[in-house]
Parts: sequence; structure tokens; C-alpha cells
Amino acid sequence: MKRIILLITIICSVVTAKAQFGIGGGSTIVGKVTGTVVDSITKKPLDYATVAIYRATGSSPINGVVTDEKGNFQINGVKPGEYKLGVSFIGYPLKMVTGVVTTDSKPDKGMGIIILAPSAKVLKEVTVTGVAALVENKIDKLVYNAEKDVTSAGGNATDVLQKVPLVSVDMNGNVALRGDQNVRVLINGKPSGAAAASVSDLLKTIPADQIKSIEVITSPSAKYDAEGSGGILNIITKSKNASGVSGSISGGVGTRQNNGNANFNYNKNRFSLSANVGGNSTWPQTTRTEVEQTLKSTGIDARNFTTNNSEMRRHGLTGSLTAGYEVNAFNSINSTIRVNDGKFDFNGYGTTTRTDNLTPANSSAFTNNSTNKNQFQGFDWNVDYTHKFKKEGHEVIVSGQWSHSTIKADYMNLFSSTNPSQKGNNDGKNDEYTAQIDYVLPVSKLLKLEAGGKTIQRRINSIYNIYNTDSNGGNAIFDVNNSNLYYYNQNVYAGYSVLTFTLPKSYAVLVGGRYENTAITGDPQNPYQTSGSTTFQDLKPFTANYHTYIPSLTVQKVFGTNTVKASYSKRIQRPSLQVLNPFINRSQAQSQSVGNPNLSPETSQTFELNYNAFIKTSVVNFSVYYKKTDNMIEAINATIRETINGKEIQGTRSTTNNVAVNNSVGASFFGSINPIKILTIRGTVNVFTYNPTVYDQYAAFINQDALKTRMVSTAMGSLQLNLPKNLVMEGFGFVNSSRRTIQGASPAFGIYGFGLKKQFADKRASIGFNTVQPFAVNKSFEQDVSSSTFRTKSKTLVPFQSFGLTFSYSFGKMSFGPTNPMQKKKGVNNDDVIQGGDQSGMGGAPARQ
Repeated sequence: MKRIILLITIICSVVTAKAQFGIGGGSTIVGKVTGTVVDSITKKPLDYATVAIYRATGSSPINGVVTDEKGNFQINGVKPGEYKLGVSFIGYPLKMVTGVVTTDSKPDKGMGIIILAPSAKVLKEVTVTGVAALVENKIDKLVYNAEKDVTSAGGNATDVLQKVPLVSVDMNGNVALRGDQNVRVLINGKPSGAAAASVSDLLKTIPADQIKSIEVITSPSAKYDAEGSGGILNIITKSKNASGVSGSISGGVGTRQNNGNANFNYNKNRFSLSANVGGNSTWPQTTRTEVEQTLKSTGIDARNFTTNNSEMRRHGLTGSLTAGYEVNAFNSINSTIRVNDGKFDFNGYGTTTRTDNLTPANSSAFTNNSTNKNQFQGFDWNVDYTHKFKKEGHEVIVSGQWSHSTIKADYMNLFSSTNPSQKGNNDGKNDEYTAQIDYVLPVSKLLKLEAGGKTIQRRINSIYNIYNTDSNGGNAIFDVNNSNLYYYNQNVYAGYSVLTFTLPKSYAVLVGGRYENTAITGDPQNPYQTSGSTTFQDLKPFTANYHTYIPSLTVQKVFGTNTVKASYSKRIQRPSLQVLNPFINRSQAQSQSVGNPNLSPETSQTFELNYNAFIKTSVVNFSVYYKKTDNMIEAINATIRETINGKEIQGTRSTTNNVAVNNSVGASFFGSINPIKILTIRGTVNVFTYNPTVYDQYAAFINQDALKTRMVSTAMGSLQLNLPKNLVMEGFGFVNSSRRTIQGASPAFGIYGFGLKKQFADKRASIGFNTVQPFAVNKSFEQDVSSSTFRTKSKTLVPFQSFGLTFSYSFGKMSFGPTNPMQKKKGVNNDDVIQGGDQSGMGGAPARQ
């Protein structure tokens, strides 16, 4: 903190000091002051230490610099005179060096080696900083510093998230925080329009080399949008707070995927500019799936057994451009535009054997060829204006953002017999407009006030055209009964206030309240339908309007290097477009799905007690929590029997409903130790219960065995070995147990990997080797969903084995200085809509495998 305050003072002073003719007065001769800063114990140079120069009798710095990687510093433009130096570094007390004299005849002054000696108390703080380099615990979040993770190089954001404490990722890339998939994912504190289409798809397009850190917020305060019952994940991308020109390139080539990334940074005076572009692509990957479906209810008695092989290709591209300008000390403006493009193609071939009435005499078989082409594109453009008042920390920020995304999903399913062959074209568009104002007032040293208002206007539409074809894809006839148009509007209005109290005896209290109003209109249309069809749906426009009050409370007590924190938070989970869309998706006739426009938002309340401690070279973070979820949203499968284009179909249809109340208790643990100086071992475990009380109207559809109290868990471990000559080795592994639902369980998931990196050229360049699942080509995932009328069992083999080479290179010469204030602007932060569903306007688009 001393270093930050000192740097802010320096930059304010330099603006006026440098307007004169150099430092000092009288003579036109200028020189320089140089030296090297080292640690008194390790004798190693301290990079990024702050060195400020004062007049001999002055109390305010008139210029300053930051030391380079070798601890060296150089202050230019020094006029003859008598000065003193102030040297500071995080974890060290400020050291003043007097007797710095330059003259006309000797304008340059070499200070030699300046030694900083930490006190006994400060030494503990320095140790803490080193131990927590990969994972840091802060008052309101955990921070995972991904740029320090060797094994993440060459992957994408999904690979990084798999190793973040308390986070789990399933086989399809769906992210959960402490077991809850209702997680809001932000990029640099802001939403991405591409996330509205599919969070898992978006994460796979972001190269790991773009990611600096990931913030995990399990109990968000009232200043955050109320959406996301599981919490918030904020992905921070790399940028440099420096003056000058710099950049970097990195990439990787592997057996599973390839990627590349480039950064460019320019920062001079009050103007800053940064650009980033990255992309990745996979080699073709083949997945094999076996599905056994047994149907047994009134009028339906059948068994379907399907085997399918599908080949997937994927590529993604993302880029951003940020520009900022400080008009003066009180006003600044910042703008960022981020673009993305992703594509996923699937080609599959399968066979299905169907047995009616469970007697072999009525068996039949048919083949299925399918193709799916999915592409999403879009941009997020935001502008932030900040006005600072004279009082430090007193500011108002006005922000606006426009997020635009489009998605195109085309598919074709060709059957040899029995089932109707079909192709579909789905074009969706999502526009999101946000206006936001945030106000911060430090009332006193003991009280800070934060308040603000916000509105989000979402406009989503979908065009979904279906065609019936012959078994070769020819003779396409427009399907008037299953094609549809869908228009969906959602307006959110919110206001919040948060008070932070800094109390005696190391207590702190954060209390807040947020009010939100949500107004929804949906207009499903099918101007082509005829009421005589057996698949006719007579759908009407619908509206919904609800109000939500969101309180939050956090109480924290610090005991030396130990922290105890108790918190309460309430969250809501608004239904997304995909689960509200009332049109039936019949792209897979035996496994259909339909949305429910009458869904209510899911609400959750969480009570958490957290303990964090630094014990010598170890870090321990332990939490226990209770979470109650009302109106829990889950999909319910039921058997169907219907005739489509003259062909009888027997199967299941999934409908999303508010099905239950769930009471869950859980505990999470994160630890890091250094048994020897060069070795760091980390581990995290999260265990919680799934115990739903199902509403009476859904009792007939549940799996009674699934209602038993179940334990669900996630666990991850890693080790890092720092060897001589800048060689780093790392290994990791994680395992997630099955995720429960009221009709069964999703597959368990585990994986492991190793990495090796060699740095050279003063750490400006590196090469590395990574491998995931080196001893097994495929992983097997098994799922079982059932009720009294059906059972569906599936087994999927997915290729995960990979080997790859990575590289990185940084260029440019930077003059490091005070942090650019524009990098700290809040800006627009839309964390209010359920993710993992589909809000792109994809009315009934086929699910990805």
C-alpha cells in the first residue's frame, strides 16, 4: 500500500515538476542518479521496487522510477543540487537515503548498491506473498494467477478453469462453482455477448496464454448483479501498466489442439493503447456413444439401442482493442471493443435397433447420418467515463455497453427408414444494451459508501426453419408445423447501496442491499401452422414481471495472519431463452425437448463461514456453508408416442420446470505448502449434499433413488518444482464425482497432466512441453437417467490424450511507472443472466454432443 500511495504521489508531482526545466534550479546542466536495490538477506536484486527522488529538505517526491529485473534504476533529468532518495518495496519499510549531491562538474551520481532490510514482522508478509503466488485469498474472492501455471500453456480457458480452486468443469465444458452450474462468467469484469449463446463454447475459443488470472467470488455483495446462484468467475486477460512500447507472442502445437496469441501495448503520457488477438483450433476428434433407452408406460412398450460415432472440428478467434485517455487529474475516458468468432462442426454416423413391445419379433433397425454446423460471432463495445473528486477515492463512473452476437446452427439428420429425415436452419440474434452509474464516497477512514443504478435491455430473436427430406437429403419440403419464429425481450432495472465499515480491533463489516425489477415478453410465432396437424402447437404471447430484493452481509475479523469471515448472500437465477422457448425441438425424434414460458426464477440463500491462515510457508483456506435453493430449475423427461409425417415415434421429451426445494450443506478446503524450498504442493476439495424436496406435481416423474441425500464432491491437486537455470516442472490432477438430478446422475470426470518449461534470455523467452492423459487415449463417461416409465443409459468415449510444445517471447523496452488508473475502472458488469443455456435466439436448435 505504501508503494501504491508513493507512486500516486510521484505521478501527481511529476506533472508539475517536469513542466519546469528539469529537477533542481539555476543551471541548464542535467544529469542522472543510478543504483541497484538488493535484499539484505538473500542478496538478490529486487525488481519493481520504487525509487523516488526528493529535494534534500522536501517531503514530496519530484520524480521516480521502478527497478528492472536486475534491481537497477536510473533517474534522468536531474539538475545540480542536493537530494535524497526514498526506496520502497512491498513487504519492506520505506528507506530514505540522504546525501545525494550532483554538481555542474559531476552531474551524474552513482549510488551503488542500496540494501533493503525487512523487519521480523514484515518478513512474514513477504513469505505470505511468495506462497500465495499461484492462488491468493482476498477479502471478497480467491484469485488464481493463471500466468504462473506451466501446464495451462498451449490450452484454452476451459483447461485453466479445471485447475481453479472450488471450480469444476464437466466433459462438455460446462463450468460449476462448488457444484452449482448457475455461474456468471465475466471477462475483465464485463459480460461477453458470445456467452449468451454458449459459455462452454466461448471458453474454448480463449487461448490460455491470454489469461492473467481468474477471480472466484462465491458470495457476491449487493453491488453485483443478482443473477448467478453459484457465484461469479471473472477472467482477467493480460495487459501491462507501463510506459513505452511492448508486446509478446506465444503459442503451441499439439496432438489435440493448436493455438497462438499476440499482445501489443503502448502507453505514453496520458494515452494508452493495447491490442490482443488469439485463436486456437483442434485436430479432428472422434467420439463414440452408446445409448440404451427403455420405455414402459401406457401405450408405449419399447427398447431403443443406438451406437453413434461423431467427428468434431473446432476453431475460435478472439481479439480486443482498448484505448484510454486521462483528460486531467479528475477526468478520464476508456473504451474497449472485443470481437469473437467460433465454429464447431460435427459429422456423425450411427445405427439404432428398436424393439417394440419387448418382443424380438417386432424388432427393426435403421441407420442415421448427421451433420451439425454451429457458428457464433459478435462484439462487445463499452465506454467508461470516470470523474474523480478532490478527496481520494471519491469518484463517479458512468458506463455504457453494446453487446451484439449472432449464431447460426444448421443440421441434417438422415435416416434409412422409420424416422423422418430432417434438416434445420437456425439464425439467432442477440442485442444487449446497458447503461450504468456507480458512485463511491469514502465518508471517513471508518466508512465507505458505494451506490449505483443500472438498466439492461435485451432484444433476442430467432428464425428456425425445418425441412423434411428423403433419406438422401433430397426433395426437401418445408415443415410448416415445426418451423417457428421467436421474439424475446427482457428489461432489468436495478439499484444498490453498499456500506463498508472498518472497525477497531481489526474488524470489518460490509453490508448492502440491491433491488431489481425484471420485465419479460415472449412472442412465439408460427404463421405457417395448420390446426389439423397432430404436431400443431397453439402458442400465445406471454409476459412476466417480478421484483427481487437482494441483501448481503459480510463480517470479517483479522488475527495477525489469520482471517475469519462470515457472510450471507441471496442470489436469483433467471430462466434463459432456451428454457423459456415453448416450441418443441424434434431434431432427435426419440429424444425431444421443449421450453417452458411459465418458469419462475430460481432463488438461493447462502450462509458461509470462512477461515484463512498463513502458517509459516503454508496457506490454509477452509469454509463451511449452508445453501437453500427455492424453485430449483431442472429438466423432466417423460415418455411420448406421436405420429410425425405418417411415421410413429416412441421416445422421451424433456421439459424444464421449477421442480423442487434443495437444502445443501457443504465444506471446501484449499491448502498450499512448501515442504522444501523448491517444491510447492497445492490441493483443493469441495464436498456438499444434494437433498431435494420435490413438488407434488412432479412426484410421478422422479427417480425415488435419486431423492436420497447424496454427497457430491470435487478435488484437485498440483505440485510445482522450481529447478536451477529457470527450469520449472509441474503436474496436476482433478476428479469430479457424478452431479445429481431428480432423475439420475451425470458422469463423473477426472483428468491429469504434466508440464515442463525452460526460460531464457532474461525470462523474455520460453519453450515448454505439456501432456494431458499421457497413458490413456480415451475417457469413458456413463450416465443413467430414469423414472417409473423410462430409463436411459449412455456410455461415451471421448479422446483427451494430448502432447504439445509451447513457446513465448516478449519484446520491447518498458519504463515501468505508476499503475494506469484507467485499468481500474469498473465499467459495465452484466452478471445477471443464467449461463450454460442458450440466449442467442436458437429456438429449438439441436444440442451439441
